[in-house]
Amino acid sequence: MTPQRLSLSTLVKKMLKRRADANAQGGDYGNALQAAALRGDLDIVKLLLECGVDANAQGGDYGNTLQAAAWGEHLDIVKLLLERGADVNAQGGQYGNTLQAAAWVGHLDIVKLLLERGADVNAQGGHFGNTLQAAVHGEYLDIVKLLLERGADVNAQGGDYGNTLQAAAWGGHLDIVKLLLERGADVNAQGGRYGNTLQAAVCGGHLDIVKLLLGRGADVNAQGGDYGNTLETAVCGGYLDIVKLLLERGADVNAQGGDYGNTLQAAVCGGDLDIVKLLLERGADVNAQGGDYGNALQAAACRGHLDIVKLLLERGADVNAQGGDYGNTLQAAADRGYLDIVKLLLERGAGMNAQGGDYGNTLQAAAYGGHLDIVKLLLERGADVNAQGGDYGNTLQAAACGGHLDIVKLLLERGADVNAQGGDYGNTLQAAACRGHLDIVKLLLERGADVNAQGGDYGNTLQAAALRGDLDIVKLLLERGADVTIQPRLVTRLSLLHVGVASGSLAVLKILCDAGAGIHLSSQDDSGLTPLHVAVDKGYVAIAKYILDIGASPDIEDLGDTNPFQLAIRNQNRDMVLLLYPKTTAGLSSINASDWRRCSGRAPNCNLEMINDESAKVVFRDESLKRELDEMSYPLSSRSTELPAKDTDFMSKHRNGKRIL
Repeated sequence: MTPQRLSLSTLVKKMLKRRADANAQGGDYGNALQAAALRGDLDIVKLLLECGVDANAQGGDYGNTLQAAAWGEHLDIVKLLLERGADVNAQGGQYGNTLQAAAWVGHLDIVKLLLERGADVNAQGGHFGNTLQAAVHGEYLDIVKLLLERGADVNAQGGDYGNTLQAAAWGGHLDIVKLLLERGADVNAQGGRYGNTLQAAVCGGHLDIVKLLLGRGADVNAQGGDYGNTLETAVCGGYLDIVKLLLERGADVNAQGGDYGNTLQAAVCGGDLDIVKLLLERGADVNAQGGDYGNALQAAACRGHLDIVKLLLERGADVNAQGGDYGNTLQAAADRGYLDIVKLLLERGAGMNAQGGDYGNTLQAAAYGGHLDIVKLLLERGADVNAQGGDYGNTLQAAACGGHLDIVKLLLERGADVNAQGGDYGNTLQAAACRGHLDIVKLLLERGADVNAQGGDYGNTLQAAALRGDLDIVKLLLERGADVTIQPRLVTRLSLLHVGVASGSLAVLKILCDAGAGIHLSSQDDSGLTPLHVAVDKGYVAIAKYILDIGASPDIEDLGDTNPFQLAIRNQNRDMVLLLYPKTTAGLSSINASDWRRCSGRAPNCNLEMINDESAKVVFRDESLKRELDEMSYPLSSRSTELPAKDTDFMSKHRNGKRIL
């Protein structure tokens, strides 16, 4: 016994003499016995057991003490615990049971002992599903043999890999795969992460195991798993030798399914020219539909594989096939900025004005991506500069959204309609303002953009700029005649003042009000909220003070019958509450004492006390708060010195049940 262990043992003895609870639960190990077992402290384990600690107590990372000892590979402690009545089949912990834990760490002697004491060789649960699969994961051939001799079910289902054979195949454990097959493992069992064992072996790139499985009758065309089938799995891994073998054994080169839709598209996405050639030679359909890209040609174009694009076109790929994320191949190449592929596709007859995909057409895709060379090329080839469609409505709006000034200039020179309607932003000017592109906003206005055009998500351009809080663009729009009195036709009924407040920019708000936006002070949105409600809800005290100063009413209620003052109380914003303290007592009766106290942030020793609901008089306990109120010109400060007629009129230091702020 080392001095350190002697010291720890002595300490434990002293603690037990002082009546420390030896069965106390808690911590990562659940209890003291499990901690000692995991550490291998045999003396402390004995001591705790002698003191009556429960050998079967549940809890902790390992579920119970026996599992902790097995995982720690402490054979002597495992023996002792079993002698003291530890349940050999107790469930719990990361590994489900003690036998699985012992198999995972590869301790053959502990596995033998547990089996001799009656451990269930086929118990289900835990990280690996069962003990046999745990042993396979660890590549412990001797333990696998022992478990099979003791009756382990070679085809038991469970765990990430579905069954033991699949786990062994994925791990590349050829000897174990052979053994399992000899013991009757089902070579075509379905399930698990890879769908079946053959696909698992292929995914791991284990050619020898693939050959073995095929020799034992594995179905080369079985469906399942992320890749859909075994051939697609091999293609995705770039395993040319395995691809050849599978094709020789009858794999369907045109099988559909998996993340890529089909095997050819998977090979294209991987950029493996040799595998693509092989698949085409073996009859892969060059125009097969499916997958995110719709077809192999679009996938190749999107990934920038020029050599594969050429090959597919030579083999008859339809250059104008529709489908996939980009609608067609030309749009995919344009969006990604592959000029050489765009040129090739145009030479082969790709229709540049074909509609489809997120961008509606190829020109819009190129414009949004900022690919000036491609935009020029498409325009030279006759692309329609005003074609409608796509997320941005038209090409000019797409370029503006992307912030590409050079492309915006080019499109305008080529006849793009500066006031064309469409897209999420309604028009190009609103799109540019919303994205904060001042230089583009200036250019569009110079070219005749309608500063008051209505439509789009924000109603008009001024509202878009105001919500963004972009002072420079707001100033420019006002200088160019933006009308602050217009009420946009929005479902939300948001006014210019609503969005100005929501921006959080006092400077923007002031310039809007100076221009006449104050007419919207009492406007209400579809929820009945006024601009003051918005300021209160967002906690913008300075903005709330400003709009109060210019005439905003604190008494207007929203559709939920809540006025700005009540909203401030609900949000527990003390500064806002002081700012909005009402001139009358209307609404105070609906506010309970606990809300007042929470809002004060300093209860029960509050700075401010409110008398009863009938008066509205206040008294300060210190001068600092009064100075604060006076300096900030809160409405409350004008009544701050009014004292109650008698002590019982206001909340005393004993807080006589009255409300406190």
